[in-house]
Amino acid sequence: MNLHKFITDAIHEKLAAIPDLGGADISTITVEVPKVRNFGDFATNAAMVLARPLKQNPHSVAEQILPEISTLPFVADVSVAGPGFINIKLKDEFIIESAAKKSEIRAPQSVMTIDLDYGAYNVAKTMHIGHLRGSIIGDTLYRIARFLGHRPISYNHIGDWGKPMALVIAWIIKKFPNDWNKPDFKIDESEFNSYYPTAAKYAKEDAEFLKQVLQIKKEFQDGHPEYFALYEKMMKISLEEMAAVVKRLNIVPFDNTLGERNAAQYLNEVEKILREKNLLTIDNGATIINLKTESDTAPMPPFMFYDSRGADTYDSTDLAAMYYRKITDNPDKIIYMSDFRQNLHFEQLFRASEMAGIFPRNALESMGFGGINGKDGKPLKTRDGGAATLNGAIDMIEEAARARVLESGKNLCTDTVKMIALAALKFNDLMHDVKSNYIFDPDAVTQFEGRTGPYILYTAVRLNSILSKVETSVTDFRLSTLEIEERNLLLTVLDFERTVSTAFDKRATDILANYTYELCQMINTFYHNCPILRNDVSADIRAHRIGIVRSALDVLSRAIDLMGLEIPKEM
Repeated sequence: MNLHKFITDAIHEKLAAIPDLGGADISTITVEVPKVRNFGDFATNAAMVLARPLKQNPHSVAEQILPEISTLPFVADVSVAGPGFINIKLKDEFIIESAAKKSEIRAPQSVMTIDLDYGAYNVAKTMHIGHLRGSIIGDTLYRIARFLGHRPISYNHIGDWGKPMALVIAWIIKKFPNDWNKPDFKIDESEFNSYYPTAAKYAKEDAEFLKQVLQIKKEFQDGHPEYFALYEKMMKISLEEMAAVVKRLNIVPFDNTLGERNAAQYLNEVEKILREKNLLTIDNGATIINLKTESDTAPMPPFMFYDSRGADTYDSTDLAAMYYRKITDNPDKIIYMSDFRQNLHFEQLFRASEMAGIFPRNALESMGFGGINGKDGKPLKTRDGGAATLNGAIDMIEEAARARVLESGKNLCTDTVKMIALAALKFNDLMHDVKSNYIFDPDAVTQFEGRTGPYILYTAVRLNSILSKVETSVTDFRLSTLEIEERNLLLTVLDFERTVSTAFDKRATDILANYTYELCQMINTFYHNCPILRNDVSADIRAHRIGIVRSALDVLSRAIDLMGLEIPKEM
């Protein structure tokens, strides 16, 4: 159950029924979960909110409403603290009964269709470290949205159009002038990902090559058959690489892997809409939309629909992709996840969309995430100083996890080491504020203690180990009172649904990750202070604590799954 919502609703209903409150607005009264539960399990600002309309001081109002709140069946004690906060302590029996119920998320009152755009992988380019955060954060938000009862649709909006494709095509033609257009021509997969950076560098040095690239871009987008045949071979290699990375990161497979090429099919329809609204103008040969308004104090560049050669642009295909989603998914929200350096682009895109009448501004969100730095605080590099690749980053974590396991003297299988490494990698990303940069330190994040993914997994393995030693016939929750460690753990368990809802509403995966860490701390404090399987523990206490273990493991397992982690059998 969502304990926080249950308590909040009950307090609102109780206060609304008090005639002396004169019909004051109850909706602004909040219920909070205090960080320290020494004085209560929940706290409400009811007295302070009601003080103004009632023209009384908060303490006087509190004296009037305390007796009413104390009559709620789950309340053990109420008291006033500070400027007028009302602390509420719950009855042990109520906590136990709530924990014993099978937790089921109710569908939200308003089920939303949400398009989540977080892949953004590129054809013919090695996936780099910048793809890591979008993949991990996007996958977790997708899982959370689905868990809460919404209808998320994930998109890997691939870069498969425009100048990058033309660069690779031009380089292959240059490298294999007599073979590139033969039906049996095969691209060497081992060197394929080197073509783009080599071609991009060469284009900066050779004006004729760059001219050829721009011509190929236009002809490719116009449907040049030989270029398309080469493009299909490139696509096959890249899509296989993308699928392998998705599997390695344990990401839910994308619902759609569609990029700029698919979007380009709808450019004519979008152009028609823009022309009907007289939004397109010509500027130095390019077709643009002027976005700047009188209220803008910062520069606002125009939205480029076609470049001066008449070719599609990054802007135009993004707008066409949005139009495609409108006529197919018709989502209530589209959420884009990308490097914060793309923030201006998305502001331009959202303005163009609203001006065109495709989506209103309030249906569009951009989550600009921070970067990943090395121990020196600078953007992460490989040992040889090159830009870190996505697979290279995973390799570094796996290597560190393997060393950590050997150091501990444990003999764990390869699959388990990979689960530990993945937990280290993903949890370290998720526990940080989405907008902030963080340090990528394989040695630190693979530790089995502290705020790390391995610590989370180890706690789950410990609970599974306890349950494996208990007969299935053991009855749970035989007692009606709780020790302090039992109480704190169950209250944390019962805060799961509120946490997940808040994490989604705020688009803040760190809320879920850090809750999971705090839950594990509570579990381990309980484990060390409340013996379960020891011979001197009575049958009733053992059964009672087994019930607590099961409740805690159920919630911990759900949290772990929402983060895209897997629990190994042993650690």
